Amino acid sequence: MPAGGGVVIGPGPMTPAVRALVYLNAGVFFVSFVLAMSGNETILTFLGLKPQLIFEQFYIWTPVTYLFLHDPTGFGHILFNMLALWMFGVDLERRWGTRAFLRYYFVTGIGAGVGTVLVSLLPFEATRGTYYATTVGASGAIYGLLLAWALLFPARQILFMFIFPLPARVAALLMAGMAFLSAASGRNGSV
Repeated sequence: MPAGGGVVIGPGPMTPAVRALVYLNAGVFFVSFVLAMSGNETILTFLGLKPQLIFEQFYIWTPVTYLFLHDPTGFGHILFNMLALWMFGVDLERRWGTRAFLRYYFVTGIGAGVGTVLVSLLPFEATRGTYYATTVGASGAIYGLLLAWALLFPARQILFMFIFPLPARVAALLMAGMAFLSAASGRNGSV
């Protein structure tokens, strides 16, 4: 709460790295949206994370580039990722500084991409489809930010589902559980 009482919504103005990431994601989304509307989805093939293309055509840049693509058929994916980037990233960038924040963001985002590729190689029926699926979005990095934010500010309140006030540590556990269930059901940012 502010010194004079009342309620504060959000962490305040965007910090430099958060602003740059939001603008970059929005710009790439706009381009992919325009291309998708014209029937051209080449950008998803070339920049999206598809393990099959990494191993068979050496698309080794995609564990980085998939972070900036979002499903061009709807606005919900990018909207919630960028909202979470602002909500959690601003506090982290202020605490760590821009360089450390960006390093953490990319380590968690690229790490999630590498994890997806490794899961696609597992010899189980449930993971076989991951090898051929295209994954897009900053969700891996966003969950990394959520984890760090909940560890640094465990008692801060967050409006879970925009309704229920919960401590950050509880909200982070619930969101991680929801992400796990979503991934297990095949709705993990794949298009």
